[in-house]
Amino acid sequence: MTHQTSRRRRGPAVAAVLGAGLLIPCVAASPASAATPAVSCTSAKAGLATKLQKDITAALAHRKGTVAVGLYDRTTRTACSLRASSAYDSASVVKVTVLATLLWDAKKHGRYLTATENTLTKAMITKSDNAATSKLWKQLGMTKIKGFLTAAGMTQTKPGANGYWGLTQITVTDEQKLLKLVNAPNTVLSDNSRAYTLKLMGQVVTAQRWGTPYGAPAGVAWHVKNGWLSRATHGWRVHSVGTFTGGGHDYAMTVLTHGNSTMNYGIATIQGVAKAVHKDLAAS
Repeated sequence: MTHQTSRRRRGPAVAAVLGAGLLIPCVAASPASAATPAVSCTSAKAGLATKLQKDITAALAHRKGTVAVGLYDRTTRTACSLRASSAYDSASVVKVTVLATLLWDAKKHGRYLTATENTLTKAMITKSDNAATSKLWKQLGMTKIKGFLTAAGMTQTKPGANGYWGLTQITVTDEQKLLKLVNAPNTVLSDNSRAYTLKLMGQVVTAQRWGTPYGAPAGVAWHVKNGWLSRATHGWRVHSVGTFTGGGHDYAMTVLTHGNSTMNYGIATIQGVAKAVHKDLAAS
């Protein structure tokens, strides 16, 4: 996915460029809660919740912008959340949902992906290709996309209208639900579908391996999808979702941000959180 810039015009006709030339209307998104909520953590492992809560809070202490965080480690039954229900423009993070919808629908019809679908999905996830995503979004259509969201229990996710998939509204709660479907056996996605999704998320091009994998210990396998988008309201949206296995842990992490002055500023915010999470889990 290429660098994004925003175009500003006088009056309401404001637009932003999403990645490789996809023009989207600039509709003001509802801001996340103006209050400053606290990071909340629970764990079956003594002392881990307190440590994570303290370290994630410290990582965000001097960061500007609005940040939402989700963490779940199946091994220690540890969960952390911050602004879990706040809505963000998805940017390219929605591409995991597009892939999951395609695989879910193929399973329903008892078929494998076609050669063309394999090519498009690989480009969409590993390179964050926008043209491939637009083709798949159009092929699926809103009925199938909403059908998958219902099956996945992703009730807070609102698909972008008129083909503008990058304006899909997402929340930490729903992204964590999606990552759990990808990471563990379930009735929504087949084991083959889950393996395919994880394979692609583990083959993301080097330039896009920032975000939630930052600070992951050696020997921990990562699977990631990032998103980035600049608009006239709330500046840069920079997001990262990832799953991690190894070192005695099996966890999923979502960090959504907006109100960043630059893309790199948002990346640094996400990586501060990720570094704290990986460090605390590795030590537990």
